Amino acid sequence: MTKHLTLHTRATTAGPVMELAGELDHHTAPEVRDALPGLNLRPGQQLVLDLTGITFCDSSGITVLIAARNHALACDASVVLAGVPERVARIFRIVGLDQVFPTHPTAQAAEDAWTTVTD
Repeated sequence: MTKHLTLHTRATTAGPVMELAGELDHHTAPEVRDALPGLNLRPGQQLVLDLTGITFCDSSGITVLIAARNHALACDASVVLAGVPERVARIFRIVGLDQVFPTHPTAQAAEDAWTTVTD
Protein backbone atom coordinates (compact mmCIF):
# COMPACT_ATOMS: atom_id res chain seq x y z
CA MET A 1 0.00 0.00 0.00
CA THR A 2 1.39 3.35 -1.03
CA LYS A 3 1.72 6.11 1.51
CA HIS A 4 0.75 9.60 0.51
CA LEU A 5 3.29 12.14 -0.60
CA THR A 6 3.44 15.54 1.01
CA LEU A 7 4.63 18.31 -1.27
CA HIS A 8 5.35 21.78 0.03
CA THR A 9 6.91 24.56 -2.02
CA ARG A 10 8.47 27.70 -0.62
CA ALA A 11 10.32 30.60 -2.18
CA THR A 12 13.85 31.68 -1.28
CA THR A 13 16.22 34.25 -2.74
CA ALA A 14 18.03 31.42 -4.55
CA GLY A 15 14.80 30.04 -6.01
CA PRO A 16 12.00 27.66 -5.11
CA VAL A 17 12.44 24.80 -2.67
CA MET A 18 10.21 21.79 -3.19
CA GLU A 19 10.02 19.74 0.00
CA LEU A 20 8.90 16.14 -0.51
CA ALA A 21 7.97 13.67 2.21
CA GLY A 22 6.61 10.15 1.94
CA GLU A 23 6.87 7.73 -0.95
CA LEU A 24 7.88 8.99 -4.38
CA ASP A 25 6.52 6.29 -6.66
CA HIS A 26 4.24 5.70 -9.64
CA HIS A 27 1.21 6.76 -7.58
CA THR A 28 2.69 10.04 -6.32
CA ALA A 29 5.19 11.14 -8.99
CA PRO A 30 2.46 12.75 -11.15
CA GLU A 31 1.70 15.16 -8.29
CA VAL A 32 5.31 16.37 -8.38
CA ARG A 33 5.33 16.58 -12.19
CA ASP A 34 2.08 18.59 -12.14
CA ALA A 35 3.59 21.09 -9.67
CA LEU A 36 6.64 21.89 -11.83
CA PRO A 37 5.02 24.37 -14.26
CA GLY A 38 3.67 26.41 -11.34
CA LEU A 39 7.10 27.06 -9.84
CA ASN A 40 8.32 30.63 -10.00
CA LEU A 41 11.77 29.72 -11.34
CA ARG A 42 13.72 32.49 -13.04
CA PRO A 43 16.93 32.33 -15.07
CA GLY A 44 20.00 32.03 -12.86
CA GLN A 45 18.08 30.65 -9.90
CA GLN A 46 18.16 27.12 -8.58
CA LEU A 47 15.42 24.65 -7.83
CA VAL A 48 16.08 22.75 -4.61
CA LEU A 49 14.41 19.36 -4.30
CA ASP A 50 14.47 18.67 -0.56
CA LEU A 51 14.16 14.91 -0.14
CA THR A 52 14.72 14.81 3.62
CA GLY A 53 11.31 13.23 4.21
CA ILE A 54 11.38 10.71 1.35
CA THR A 55 10.98 7.14 2.61
CA PHE A 56 10.93 5.38 -0.77
CA CYS A 57 11.75 6.20 -4.39
CA ASP A 58 11.10 3.93 -7.37
CA SER A 59 11.84 4.41 -11.07
CA SER A 60 8.84 6.73 -11.45
CA GLY A 61 10.28 8.91 -8.71
CA ILE A 62 13.63 8.97 -10.47
CA THR A 63 11.87 9.91 -13.72
CA VAL A 64 10.09 12.85 -12.10
CA LEU A 65 13.37 14.08 -10.60
CA ILE A 66 14.83 14.09 -14.11
CA ALA A 67 11.70 15.92 -15.32
CA ALA A 68 12.33 18.53 -12.60
CA ARG A 69 15.92 18.86 -13.83
CA ASN A 70 14.72 19.31 -17.41
CA HIS A 71 12.20 21.92 -16.25
CA ALA A 72 14.91 23.87 -14.41
CA LEU A 73 17.25 23.72 -17.40
CA ALA A 74 14.45 24.93 -19.69
CA CYS A 75 14.10 27.93 -17.36
CA ASP A 76 17.87 28.59 -17.57
CA ALA A 77 18.12 27.61 -13.92
CA SER A 78 19.91 24.86 -12.06
CA VAL A 79 18.63 22.08 -9.83
CA VAL A 80 20.09 20.49 -6.71
CA LEU A 81 19.02 17.79 -4.29
CA ALA A 82 19.06 18.31 -0.54
CA GLY A 83 18.75 15.99 2.43
CA VAL A 84 18.79 12.77 0.44
CA PRO A 85 18.29 9.88 2.92
CA GLU A 86 21.07 7.28 2.73
CA ARG A 87 18.73 4.49 1.58
CA VAL A 88 17.64 6.68 -1.33
CA ALA A 89 21.16 8.01 -2.00
CA ARG A 90 22.33 4.41 -2.44
CA ILE A 91 19.79 3.89 -5.23
CA PHE A 92 20.84 7.18 -6.83
CA ARG A 93 24.49 6.07 -6.77
CA ILE A 94 23.59 2.72 -8.35
CA VAL A 95 21.75 4.35 -11.26
CA GLY A 96 24.22 7.22 -11.64
CA LEU A 97 22.04 10.12 -10.47
CA ASP A 98 24.82 11.19 -8.12
CA GLN A 99 26.64 12.25 -11.30
CA VAL A 100 23.65 14.24 -12.57
CA PHE A 101 22.47 16.13 -9.47
CA PRO A 102 24.61 18.21 -7.13
CA THR A 103 23.65 17.29 -3.57
CA HIS A 104 23.68 19.21 -0.30
CA PRO A 105 23.02 17.95 3.23
CA THR A 106 20.17 20.42 3.78
CA ALA A 107 18.06 22.86 1.79
CA GLN A 108 19.67 25.69 3.75
CA ALA A 109 23.14 24.45 2.73
CA ALA A 110 21.97 24.41 -0.90
CA GLU A 111 20.72 27.97 -0.61
CA ASP A 112 23.94 29.08 1.08
CA ALA A 113 26.01 27.48 -1.71
CA TRP A 114 23.99 29.11 -4.50
CA THR A 115 25.57 31.94 -6.42
CA THR A 116 23.73 33.90 -9.03
CA VAL A 117 25.05 34.02 -12.56
CA THR A 118 26.21 37.53 -13.39
CA ASP A 119 27.24 39.01 -16.71
